[in-house]
Amino acid sequence: MANLINLGSELLRICPTNSNRIEVSTNNGRIWSSRYSGSYCGAFYDLTSYGSEIIAVTSKGVYVSTNGGRIWSSRYIGSSCGDFQSISANGSELLATTSKGLYVSKNGGRIWSKRS
Repeated sequence: MANLINLGSELLRICPTNSNRIEVSTNNGRIWSSRYSGSYCGAFYDLTSYGSEIIAVTSKGVYVSTNGGRIWSSRYIGSSCGDFQSISANGSELLATTSKGLYVSKNGGRIWSKRS
């Protein structure tokens, strides 16, 4: 399950009972409400904060939100990397584990290369 994403006055997470939903809390996690719900992105597997963006790996690929998880856009849908499982930001790079190994992106998740 994904980490909590701290957006300053809000926390963001993948809903623990419905992986097609992103939840938000404005009271340090005491109460959670739906921020995004739908099947457009597929099931969310993991989230990371990357500059002003939130990057998600899902059952359909890599998606990005620039408005706190309200709206998501496809960033990478290719199959050459395998199925994405988790993601993390490391400075200017994104690192993702997939069914084919560890991959790195240096351009916000648009292009991925296998990390050797």
